[in-house]
Formats: sequence, structure tokens, C-alpha cells
Amino acid sequence: MRSIFVGIEYAGKSTLIDLLDAYYQKRRRRTHLDDHFTIPDASLSPVSRAQYVHYPDDVKERMQRMQLHYHVEVIRNYPHTLIAGWHIEEAVYCDVYGNVAGNPYYPNYIYHNQRHYEVLVMEARLPDVVLIHLTADDEAIRERMRTDPHEYQIIDEKDIPDLKKRFEDEVDRSLLTRNGHLITLDTTEKSPEESLDELLLKTDPLVTDGELAMRAMPVPEEDYEVRYENGVRTMG
Repeated sequence: MRSIFVGIEYAGKSTLIDLLDAYYQKRRRRTHLDDHFTIPDASLSPVSRAQYVHYPDDVKERMQRMQLHYHVEVIRNYPHTLIAGWHIEEAVYCDVYGNVAGNPYYPNYIYHNQRHYEVLVMEARLPDVVLIHLTADDEAIRERMRTDPHEYQIIDEKDIPDLKKRFEDEVDRSLLTRNGHLITLDTTEKSPEESLDELLLKTDPLVTDGELAMRAMPVPEEDYEVRYENGVRTMG
């Protein structure tokens, strides 16, 4: 399943991506995980992240545009992609915070590229691209902000209702939803494991027959090795 996770900060995207990554890894499926679209890029070193916050806006815009475009090819080439935010997050945060002093986002995001990225993905006629919209109620977002704050927090508490609406609107505009490959998960008062189960259930009709077979395959709880004995695949 080629998964694109979007939604307001603190909705649980990174947590759920990590769980889904572990789910695939347990079944010996190779994933391509990219949870580094939020500025500053989480995959950079601490020193680089601290510097990136203060890069000029035109440099940030160019760097983000290049990686947004690059990940079209990632989605097209890897069968188990796990992408957080991508172009939808960029559109929302640039519009709301691009001119806010102290926020790392930049103004003048080239919005018309939104559909362009999606068309490039759709031209590949992939059967299993799923847009996953994560949300939670306002108080749940506030509580997560208080109890587990991010080092480089993007959102302001007062903006939570507006940001949630903006993400919803961007999801509605996305061409990726036209074939029904959209699921919405509300993570309020759910454990990460419960959200993973809901994700797997809701995506069951949207994945390929191969992935469905993989999901049905029993997997040992403990670590295991794959062997073939007289042509029969075993895990032990």
C-alpha cells in the first residue's frame, strides 16, 4: 500500500507511520518511510535542523519544492511507501504561517503545483495509493501539545479549528480521492494500536490482492527465519 498521511500536527501521523512500518517489517516487506516534510526536516542532524529554521525563505521554498517533486517518484517506485504531510501539509502551513515571525514556514507557496504532483502519481495508474487523513478533536490536540510538545512546533493552539478545516478542504480538493482511495481516522481517545487496527480494516478493500494475502499470513510473535522445506515456506 502506498500511503500518504496528512493532517494537523499532533493528530498522530508519525506514531501511526512507525507502527505501520513495524507491521510491514515484521512481515519482511521492505518499506520506504519519509516523515521529513515538516520544516525543519526531521531527518537532518540537530545542528542542521537548528540552522534550517533560519534559512532564507527562497532557499526553503526551493528545497521543499524539490523534495515534494522527488517523492512523486518514491510513490511510483516503492510498493510500501509511508509518507507524512507531503504537498498538502506544505500548502496549509505556508498559507497560515508563511508571514508569521518566528515560524519556520515561508510565504508564496506555488499552490498550482498541488494538482500537478497528484497527476504525476495518477499517470502511473497505481492501484493502491491511499490518502489517509488523520484528525482528532480540538482538546485532544491541545492535550498532546501540552504533554508531549515537539521541539519545533509549527501550530499555534488558537489556530487548531481553522487548521483542521484547512486540511479537510485540501483533502477534499485532492485528485487522489477521486477513485475512493481516501480514509479518515479520528485518533481521539484511541491508542496507537487501535488506530492501526482501524487503518488496516478501512484500507482492506483498497489494497492489492498481494497485500491482502500478506496481511492474512500468520506471523510468529518472536523473531523468525524464513525457510523452504520441500517447496513449502515456513517461518520459525
